[in-house]
Amino acid sequence: MNHVDEPIWEKHTLTIEEVAKYFRIRENKLWKLAKENPNANWVILNGNYIQIKRKQFEKMIDTVDII
Repeated sequence: MNHVDEPIWEKHTLTIEEVAKYFRIRENKLWKLAKENPNANWVILNGNYIQIKRKQFEKMIDTVDII
């Protein structure tokens, strides 16, 4: 059975690397945003591992002019 990755736009959570590619935001900036906003509704922390909730992050991006 071949393992086929789910497309980014269909995933519920994304890694920092996936978010960087999808939204064209540098990884360092995303790490900083996630660490400065650990209680944001778009961040999931599991120790040092960070996942980003795609839909909530999209909503947040829609409300800001500068990141």
